[in-house]
Amino acid sequence: MKRLACFAALLLLMLPAIVNAQNVIITGNVKSAMGGESLGSVSVTLKGNSNGTFTDNKGNFRLSLPSKTKFPVTILFSSIGFGITEISVAGAGEMKSVSLNPTSTLGEEVVVSATRTPTKILESPVSIERVSLASIRNSPSADYFDMATNLKGIDMVASSLTFKTVTTRGFAGSGNTRFTQIVDGMDNQAPGLNFSVGSIAALNELDVESMELLQGASSALYGPGGMNGTLLINSKDPFKYQGLSFQLKNGMMHTDGKYRDPAPYYNWDVRYAKKVSDRFAYKFTAGLIQAKDWLAADSRNVNRAAGSNFNKFTPGTRSTDPNYDGLNIYGDETNLDLNLVLNGIAGQAPFLAPYISTLTGTPNLVSRTGYSEKEVTNPNTINFKLGGSLNYKLTNSIEARTGC
Repeated sequence: MKRLACFAALLLLMLPAIVNAQNVIITGNVKSAMGGESLGSVSVTLKGNSNGTFTDNKGNFRLSLPSKTKFPVTILFSSIGFGITEISVAGAGEMKSVSLNPTSTLGEEVVVSATRTPTKILESPVSIERVSLASIRNSPSADYFDMATNLKGIDMVASSLTFKTVTTRGFAGSGNTRFTQIVDGMDNQAPGLNFSVGSIAALNELDVESMELLQGASSALYGPGGMNGTLLINSKDPFKYQGLSFQLKNGMMHTDGKYRDPAPYYNWDVRYAKKVSDRFAYKFTAGLIQAKDWLAADSRNVNRAAGSNFNKFTPGTRSTDPNYDGLNIYGDETNLDLNLVLNGIAGQAPFLAPYISTLTGTPNLVSRTGYSEKEVTNPNTINFKLGGSLNYKLTNSIEARTGC
């Protein structure tokens, strides 16, 4: 039995080599004609056929063709931002470096949010705001969710470093139940909360290919839960984006030292993807965000006197003002007039009434002690995300995927 298992395992290991021996392999490298830099994720296909592959992050590609392929053949190279290039290949082996010329792609970007099928953005029946891979890569923001703040018609509520609520219609608090956030076709709202929790449960930034935003009622295509908009986040296909990549973002927070001492910010991401064959590929990702979040510590005394506005302040602290109401002190909003208590005592003890009458001439307001934000909130933010997927192509146009 053990010999049979070893033989089966050896056969599986040799299977890719056996398959490759029956195919014709063409390899090469793709670069930009302008700067000479290597181009990743470039589509490499056989003209008039469905056989194809993508370049890795160093621009290298390996195209496998059936052994019965008749040469010469024409290979097509295409990528967003570059014109389609056709190269005639006389036989199997290694090609020389292929150069692609940059070209204008206004309106050529493909979106899937408008009709749930790939559609050019100019042909979309509704208005769509799209954040491309290049925009995510070049953004100086700490997190790709921060980029949504700059999109047209967006209102963002940042409850913490990792909990950011997006809306496109009206106002929202930290929990928008009428905004749908979909990752690779799946609604990722938090169970029991009935709303999406921003980037807490979203993709690793290195695994994000694009974001597409449908504003307002145009998102009804995804159900009544998206009355305030729908945000689609698309991950990178391991067939197309292969290899090991990592990203380090470090910074400094609270540099003014007003409410708390300066503290470091760490955002580390890693991604690995491998195309095992033309049918099977896999990937895994990991990410860590660690920082000390902001704490509100404004202790100014809010003036709650009749006729005053909430944002007006008055001198005083807890030790000098019995009716103290600190702006960022919680639980001290409720107060009581002590005259009510003293008058009750005077009614029960008439012999004290003359003395009590000297104390109850004006309102005698007192408030509860309350709690500061640092006493009820832990500002230490640690967000660790681990994900991955197994991808298998049933046909050239149908792909089965499982992951988390």
